[in-house]
Amino acid sequence: MGHCPHLCRGPVTSAAALPQAQAATRPAATPAAAAHRPATDRAALADALEAVHTAGMYGAYAAVRDGDTTWRGAAGVADRDTGRPVTPDMEQRIGSISKAMTAVALLQQVAAGRLDLGAPVSRYLPGLVPGERGDRITVRMLLNHTSGIGDYVLYAFPSLQTLSTSSLDENRFRHIDPRELVRMGVQAPPTGAPGEKWSYSNTNYIIAGLLLGKLTGENPERYITRNVIRRAGLRHTYFPVGPRITGPHPKLYESFYGLIDPPRDYSVYDMSWAGTAGAVVSTMPDLDRFYRQLLTGRLLPAAELAEMETTVPMTDDQGDVTGQYGLGIRRFDWGCGTFWGHSGAVFGAETWVISSPDGRRQMALAYNLSKYDKLGPDGTVTPSPIDDAINTFVAKALCASTTGSPGLRSAGVDLAPAHASDWRSLPAARR
Repeated sequence: MGHCPHLCRGPVTSAAALPQAQAATRPAATPAAAAHRPATDRAALADALEAVHTAGMYGAYAAVRDGDTTWRGAAGVADRDTGRPVTPDMEQRIGSISKAMTAVALLQQVAAGRLDLGAPVSRYLPGLVPGERGDRITVRMLLNHTSGIGDYVLYAFPSLQTLSTSSLDENRFRHIDPRELVRMGVQAPPTGAPGEKWSYSNTNYIIAGLLLGKLTGENPERYITRNVIRRAGLRHTYFPVGPRITGPHPKLYESFYGLIDPPRDYSVYDMSWAGTAGAVVSTMPDLDRFYRQLLTGRLLPAAELAEMETTVPMTDDQGDVTGQYGLGIRRFDWGCGTFWGHSGAVFGAETWVISSPDGRRQMALAYNLSKYDKLGPDGTVTPSPIDDAINTFVAKALCASTTGSPGLRSAGVDLAPAHASDWRSLPAARR
């Protein structure tokens, strides 16, 4: 996420590949070029994933699809103390990848005629966003992050504002009501006028969950489970009940750029702080299947899927365009084709899912050491060899080559603090 003043992160392009503020995008490949990509090289994928572990990642696990060919792999450890290995089908907290599921549920309401994307939030949830802002912010602005509402995360975990991680431990078992999260976000400094610009905020998707509850008359997580997760045929995907992941999973280690040394396990955590913005647990094969069902029209009618794929420019603090964001999904334009996906991060866990529009070329990747780069005194990070190893794996999985590797930038699309510019926006980081 690289430039958002809230919790966010993902794999980053190496400094040699792209300048810090430059978008990691390339022209899309022609259909003919995309059609001639070689089939999945299982040995190359296995070697590339092992290289992620060798570079310093505790454990990494992935599911890759190339047409009718699928590959699942894992490298490294789920528990650094016992040496228990990771396996390809382990469950993972997927963070902001959850946002696509919330967006789908609301777009189902649009298809049913119960919701207007262009209507103000105040029509459905009067008073939730006070004053004129509630009348100017539309549902679409929530879903594409152009509402201008600030993020609540630095207020839910206030010690982060002084570069202390004590809030992470103090709030491990704290249950936070979604309306309290919205209150924090609405009271935060606005990031812009409604509709003015893209600015990633988890508050938008907590409001989206409350809106879904209002329209359906039921718990939004339960609605999403029945009408999105189960409808997509996902068998190992769920909103957790309580602080524990119920299926086989790794320990989830948080480093926070070296502020937590050694990294601490946060796999047991009350995820009410993320809710409909990022609390879902899933597996990598399930994530591939979800995106395949979504992009091929099995979860939404064509008109609503087109709305989901209508993008706005993602911009950094300097106004430079770093990508394109739709409604809960992000578009990647690379030399080997156009892809859709999202990243997700919570304390101790980071995940990516990326898919071609036809669902035939896909990659879901997770790892269990978060924010492994080191934060310097000037608020910049020292790139880690892990970054390059992850980018190499992604290039092999999606483009079947390391030539012209797409590289991934953390560009405001998940939940846990990322890179230098995140901290330059904080008063404590300026002192």
